[in-house]
Amino acid sequence: MKGYISALFLMVGLTAFSQDLTVKETILNPSSNINDGAIDLKVTGGTPPYTYKWSNQSTPLTSPKAVGLVEGVPYSVTVTDANGQSVTKAFTVPSDAITEVFNGTMTPAVSALGSILFWDPFAAIGIYDPIAYADLKLVGTPGWSAEVEDKFVLKKWLKPEGAKVSKGDEIAIVSSDNTEDKTVVATASGTLHYLVEEGQVIYNSDNAEHVIEQGAHYLAEIRYDEPVVMTHPNGDPITKGIPFIVIWLVLGALFFTLRMGFINIRGFKHSIDLAKGKYDDPNAPGQVTHFQALATAVSGTVGLGNIAGVAVAVSLGGAGATFWMIVCGLLGMSSKFVECTLGVKYRDILPDGRVFGGPMNYLRYGLEKRNMKGFGKVLAGLFAVLAVGASFGGGNMFQANQSFEQLAGQFPSLAGNGFWFGVVTAILVGVVIIGGIKSIAKVTGKVVPFMASIYVLAALAVIIMNIQNIGPAFSAIIEGAFSPSALKGGIIGVLVVGFQRAAFSNEAGVGSAAIAHSTAKTNHPPSEGFVALLEPFIDTVVVCTLTALVLIFTGMHEVGGMAGAQLTSDAFGSQISWFPYVLGIAVFLFAFSTMISWSYYGMRAWTYLFGKSKRSEMIYKMLFLVFVVIGASVSLGAVLDFSDMMILAMSFPNIIGLYIMSSEVRADLNDYWNKLKSNKLFKKVEVK
Repeated sequence: MKGYISALFLMVGLTAFSQDLTVKETILNPSSNINDGAIDLKVTGGTPPYTYKWSNQSTPLTSPKAVGLVEGVPYSVTVTDANGQSVTKAFTVPSDAITEVFNGTMTPAVSALGSILFWDPFAAIGIYDPIAYADLKLVGTPGWSAEVEDKFVLKKWLKPEGAKVSKGDEIAIVSSDNTEDKTVVATASGTLHYLVEEGQVIYNSDNAEHVIEQGAHYLAEIRYDEPVVMTHPNGDPITKGIPFIVIWLVLGALFFTLRMGFINIRGFKHSIDLAKGKYDDPNAPGQVTHFQALATAVSGTVGLGNIAGVAVAVSLGGAGATFWMIVCGLLGMSSKFVECTLGVKYRDILPDGRVFGGPMNYLRYGLEKRNMKGFGKVLAGLFAVLAVGASFGGGNMFQANQSFEQLAGQFPSLAGNGFWFGVVTAILVGVVIIGGIKSIAKVTGKVVPFMASIYVLAALAVIIMNIQNIGPAFSAIIEGAFSPSALKGGIIGVLVVGFQRAAFSNEAGVGSAAIAHSTAKTNHPPSEGFVALLEPFIDTVVVCTLTALVLIFTGMHEVGGMAGAQLTSDAFGSQISWFPYVLGIAVFLFAFSTMISWSYYGMRAWTYLFGKSKRSEMIYKMLFLVFVVIGASVSLGAVLDFSDMMILAMSFPNIIGLYIMSSEVRADLNDYWNKLKSNKLFKKVEVK
C-alpha cells in the first residue's frame, strides 16, 4: 500500500512539475523600420530541451527567439518540452511609426489577395499533392562555390556503391589543385549511389560544361528509404503549387492563340512593317504613331522584372525555366493582339483630341452591345479601381523604391538620401507626364530604344565572350525544361516558374497596354493589335531570355541566396567589370519609363471613375508625383506587395471580357486580312 501511495504522489508531483511550463516573453521593436520586430522567450519548468513551433515560417524549431517580424501582426508559438507537455501563446509587436502601421494593416490584405491569386485549384480538388517531397539528398564537393576556380577529383571512395550510410559517416576523399585533400561526409541517412567513379574529375572550373551544367559539383546521392517531406525552418511543409493566376493568364493566352489562328506567328512580319511606319496614315484619328504607342507600352513592362525577376526564376527553376518563359512569351503575343485591337475599337476621342480607351471602354461598351450592360459596368469599374491602385503602387512606388535601392548599392553616396532622390525623380517624371500622352510617347520613343539597346548589346557581349559555352548552355536549357531534377520541382515546377515569370513580366492579358495602344493613329483597330503583339516578344522572348542566357553562360544561375537584381549585376560584372554601374543607371531608366507609362494608365482609369475634365487629370498627376517621393523615401513592404498584386488582379475582369468578345475580334481580323491582301489599306509611298 505504501508503494502505491508513493507512486501516486510521484505521479502527482510529475504532473505538477510538467504543468509548471511557463513562458515569459520580451517583445522588441528596435527602430521605426518595418519588419524588424523580435520576440524573445524565456521558458522555465517542464523537461528540457524545448521545441518552439512559431507561426513565422523562417524561425527554426530550436529557436526561442523570432526576428524579422511584421509590427502590428499577431504571431503564435507553441512551446513543447521533452515529455510532450506544451503551451501556446500569441504575441504582437506593437507598431510605433506610421510606416509600421501601414505595413501591419496591409500584411493581412496581401495574404487575402494572395490566397486568391496563388490558390491552387488542382491541389484543391485532389489531382496532385502540392507538398514537396525529397526522395534523395545530393552530396556536394567540399569547398565548391559557383565563383571558385579549381579542379576537384574523386580520389577514393570510403563506402561501397549501394551501401547503407548514416548521416555523418565518412564516404569519400576529394583532392583539388588548390587545397589539401578533404573528407566528404554523408549529408543524410540512406542508400549511397555514386555519381563519379574513383579517379574521375568531379568539377573543373576550366570546363564550360561543368560551369553551366546544373549541379555539376555533386559527387554522390543518398536515396532515402521513404520520401521525406521538405519543410520550412519552423516545420511547416514546403508546397509547390500551380498558382491560379498563372493558369488564368496562360490558358487565356493559349485560347486566343488558337482562336486567332496563331496570329502571333502569322502576323509577325506585318507587325514589324506597321511598327516601322510603313502604314502610318498622318490623317488617321489618334494622338501618337504606331511606334510611339509600342514604345510607351513596352516601357510599362520592360523593367525590374526583366533584370531581377528572371534571375529569381533561373535560380529557382534552373536553366530549363528559360524555355518555358519563351513559350509563355510567344503565347502572350496573342492576348496582347486581342486586348489592344479592342482598345482601339472602343476608344472615345474628344473634340480637343484627347483619347480615352482601354479595358474600361471595351468592357463597358463592348458588353453593352451584347445586352450585358450591368455586367460590363461592374467589370469596367473593378478594372479601373485596380488600375488606379496598381499605378500608384506597382507602377510607381515599387519602381521608385527598387531603383533607389539598386543605385544606392552601386553609388554609396546616395544611401540615406531616398527623400531627395524621390523629389528629383518626381520632378523628372512631372516634366514628362504633365505634357500628356504626346509628351510621354516622345520620351519613351527615345528612352526605350536607347536603354534596351544598351542592355541587349551588353548581354550579347557577355554571350559572345563565352561563346564556347553555347553548346552546354542550350543543352542545360533543353534538359532542364524536360527532365529537370526533383530539387527544381520536376517538370511542373520548372514550367510554372518559367510561365509565372513571363506572365508577370509582359503583362499579357492584364489590359494595361491597351490603354497606351488605344491612342495610336489608325483607322483599323486590328492594325494596333498587330503592333502590340511585338510587346511580349521584345519583353520576354528577347530581353528576359538574354538575361537568362547571361546568367547561364556565366554559371551564375548556380549561385543561391542572393537577391535577383544583384545576381544579374554580378553576372554582368564577372565579364564587364564596370557594367554594374551602367546597369544601375539602366535600372533607373527602366523604372523611370515604367513610371511615366503607368502614370498614363492610372490617369485614364482615374478619369473613367472621376470624370474626364483636365482638372481631374491634374489632381491625379499631382497625387502620382507625391507617391513617387513616398516610394523612394519610405520602406513600404506589404503596401508594395499588395499594389503589385493589383496589376495581376486586373487580368480577371479583363480576360473575362476578352473571352466574350473574341469572336468579334476574329471577324475584324478576317476583314483586315482581306483589305491587306487586296491593297485597300493606306500605305506610305517609298521614295527611291
